[in-house]
Parts: sequence; C-alpha cells; structure tokens
Amino acid sequence: MTEAEDRKPQSDEARTAFDPEITSEFAIPRGLDVPRGVAEPETTSEFAVPDGLDPPQGPAHEAEGSAFSPPRTYDARTAPAAFTPAEGVQVVSLTKDVPWQDRMRTMLRLPVTERPAPEPGPKAEEGGPAVPRVLDLTLRIGELLLAGGEGAEDVEAAMFAVCRSYGLDRCEPNVTFTLLSISYQPSLVDDPVTASRTVRRRGTDYTRLAAVFQLVDDLSDPETHISLEDAYRRLAEIRRNRHPYPTWVLTAATGLLAGAASVLVGGDVIVFFAAALGAMLGDRLAWLSAARGLPEFYQFTVAAMPPGAVGVALTLAQVDVRASAVITGGLFALLPGRALVAGVQDGLTGFYITAAARLLEVMYLFVGIVVGVLVMLYFGVQLGAQLNPEAALSIAERPVVQIAASMLLSLTFAVLLQQERATVLAVTLNGGVAWCVYGAMHFAGGLSPVASTAVAAGLVGLFGQLLSRYRYASALPYTTAAIGPLLPGSATYFGLLSIAQNDVDEGLGSLTQAAALAMAIAIGVNLGSEISRLFLRVGSAGRRKAAKRTRGF
Repeated sequence: MTEAEDRKPQSDEARTAFDPEITSEFAIPRGLDVPRGVAEPETTSEFAVPDGLDPPQGPAHEAEGSAFSPPRTYDARTAPAAFTPAEGVQVVSLTKDVPWQDRMRTMLRLPVTERPAPEPGPKAEEGGPAVPRVLDLTLRIGELLLAGGEGAEDVEAAMFAVCRSYGLDRCEPNVTFTLLSISYQPSLVDDPVTASRTVRRRGTDYTRLAAVFQLVDDLSDPETHISLEDAYRRLAEIRRNRHPYPTWVLTAATGLLAGAASVLVGGDVIVFFAAALGAMLGDRLAWLSAARGLPEFYQFTVAAMPPGAVGVALTLAQVDVRASAVITGGLFALLPGRALVAGVQDGLTGFYITAAARLLEVMYLFVGIVVGVLVMLYFGVQLGAQLNPEAALSIAERPVVQIAASMLLSLTFAVLLQQERATVLAVTLNGGVAWCVYGAMHFAGGLSPVASTAVAAGLVGLFGQLLSRYRYASALPYTTAAIGPLLPGSATYFGLLSIAQNDVDEGLGSLTQAAALAMAIAIGVNLGSEISRLFLRVGSAGRRKAAKRTRGF
C-alpha cells in the first residue's frame, strides 16, 4: 500500500467506530436501530382530538345555543322579544299641576334612561348657556338650601330643577352633609363636566330659605323667562338679605319660649319668669361664645348652664317653686329638633350618609346640653339642693293654659328660626293643633306619650306640607316650629337629674324615653309629608293653566 493510499480518507462507519472524538452518549448502539417508518406528526398536542372521536359535522346553520356552532351576527329583524318583568313596568305620571318639588323628586327616583326629556324652551339662549356657569348657579342655590337645614332629597330636587330649566337634563346631583357635587354629560360620547362646592357654615334663616325656593319656582315655570344673569343677581340679593328680626327680639323670644315650655310642664307665673331669665342668660352667653369662635358644642354647653343654675338657686333659697319646670323650660330652647327631623327624614328617603352625619351632629349637641346641665345639677346636689325626680309624675292638666302656652312656644320658635312674618300665624295655629291632639290622646285617652307624639307630629307634617304646597314654598317653616311643644324636654331633664343623683338606671331609662319621643316626632313629620304627596293634589292648575305641556309632564 502506497503512502497516498494510506492518506485516503476512511469511511464514515470506520471513522465512527474508531474515532472516539465523535462518539456521543446519545448515539444509538448498533443493533438497536429504530426501523424507519412514518414520522410522528409534530403537531401532536394534549388538546388534539383522538382519531375516531371527531365531532359529527352538523348542518350549516346549527341551532342557536350549540357549543360547536360559530356565533352569528345580531339581527334586529330576527331578534327575540324584549324581556318584560313579571310585575310589569311602572307608569309614572308627571304633570304640571303639582309643585316642582314633587316632579323633580319623582324624576330623581327614576333611572336616568326613564326620565322624560324636556323640550327646548325659550330660556335657552342661542347655543345654550355656558354649562359651567349653570352648574355653578345650581351649586350655589343648593348650598343655601343645605346650609338652611333643608333635607338632602329636597336639595337634590331643587338642583335638578335648576339644571333642567336651562336645558341640562342629563344631570346627576349628589348631596352629602357638607359637600355638593353635580355632573353633566351631554351624550354618551362626550366627556362629563363635574363641579362641587363645600358647605362650611350653617345658619337658621327661613326667610332666606323661602326666597331661594321662590327663585327655583320661578326658574321652573315655563312662563317665567329668567336669564342666567338675572338669576345670579337675585341670588346675590338673597345672600345679602338681612335677618327680619333684630338681636334683642331673638333674645326676648328665647325667654318667652322657655317660659311657655315651663308652663306646659306645670309651672306657674314665678316659674315662667325664672325660666325666661335663665334662657336669656344662656342665649347671651352662647352669643359671646360664638363671637369668640368656639364650636357649637361649647356654645350649647355654656347655654345650658344658666337655666340649671337658676333652678338650683331657687331650690337652695327654699322658694316654693318647681325647679324642674324652670330647668325643663330652659332645655326646650336648646333641643336640636330641626336637625333631628332633617336627619331622620334623610334616612327615611335613602340618604344614609347625610342622615348619619346629621344624627351624629344632634348627638354631639345633645351631649353638650347634658354636660352643661349635669355640671349645675351636680353642684346643686353637693350643696344640698332637694331636687326630686318624682316631680315628673305630678304634671297638672290645664288644657286652656297649656294650649295657649303651646301656641306661644310655636310663635317664639318661629321668630328664632327667622321665619317670614306671613308664616308665623300659620305655624302658631299648627303648633296649637299639635298640642290639642297630643293632650286628647295622652291625658284624656290614656295612650302612651310616644304614640300620642307620633300622631300629633304626623298631623304637623301633613298640615305643613299642605301649606307649603299651597304657597309653593319649603315645608320647614310650617313644621319645625310647630313641633316645639312636642319636644322631650321634661324626659331629658329628669334623666339627667337621676344620673346626677347616682341613679344611673332610672336616668338612662328617662333618656331612652326622650330618644323614643324624638324619633316619634321625626318619623311622624316625615310620614305626614309623604301621605300628603301620595294622596293629595293641591294646586297649580289655575296658576299654570296656560303653560305649554312637554313630554311626560
């Protein structure tokens, strides 16, 4: 063999057998070669359907609902019938023969898609008013209403009415205890416009409240054309409006209210003047505390001390008077009946956040009254004052005197609420009727005070709602002062007195009764108002008979 033949490359098999560099541990040994057959498909998957189990091919148009049929495009011509609930769809009747409060409240309780859309009226300027300015006007009106003590649902109804009067029907107002917000979306493809406003100060001025309601009523009337500038001007005049009564009249009204309340629980002439003196001193101290910037909690605490001090002083001086009537009369001027009624009303109408905040405010104010009276009672007991909790059982029945006292209490309460002079007489009569019903049921009929109070408060709410619908105003001026004679002043006092004398169980029982009476007042007023809205139609048919009707209105 030549040297050239020696350099001839060897075969692959020989090289594999003798060359250790290309030997691999994955190489298949000789004799175990796999026979060459059909290659295994590379698309084998655990989700592949085995051979022989292929689903049968159905017709081209598989019945709807099959898991294997391809989805088909929705066709309105072949669409199934629309679903209708078993109870049907409620038909809502909205007419212009009812006040705007009822119409707006009804629409707010409807879904957005079911609300009737207003027709464009003459108020809408060319191109419509600027949406941010309309929302700002709406928020300012809602702020005055909420700060004046109006319920959250009524505030939302007023805000909704203002927006609709300027053609903004796709609005969603939202009211909480201190925050008002409103959102307007022109259509589903447009961005919404949202604005909000915070209520930081609250005041009791029902004259201003009535003026705001009149403005909203004029805006809602299709026959009255008020431009946006005129509405702003009227709103500014309302905000600058002075209180109808001077300070000295308010102080005198506080004294007369306390004196009338003391007569309701069995006091005489001396008790009347003593309770009036203590209440006026407390009112002046509360004014000084407010001028110093103290919170309302401390204002109520300071205002509750003088009536308690006067009652304890008369007892220590051994003057033959009923100290319990003096202190009870002083408490009547401080009990937060307005905030309590508004809080319960918000809860009954579904505004739970606002209701919880209002009731929490009532609780804090009530605790302030408790602290102020308890301090005076504690010092009186330590000094040897003989204060008798059993005196609550000896309230004399004097129908004529008590009816006159209840009417005087309602009149002075209306003055303290800064009501219009035209409404004072109506609310005074309403308060007298409330006490007549309570006395007939409790003293003559022997019913429980809670049931008697609830029925009397229900009549107050019914009559107040009737008067407000007749005058197209808020119901608060006709109901808040009228419930004054029903407030649980005596139960509150005797509960505090028992606690001061270390009889905690009896004291808590009296305070629980006071809370039950307060809830009965609030629920009764709200129930009377709802009954009047459901079954009565007090009218604007003659007032607006020439108004152009709109869809659903």
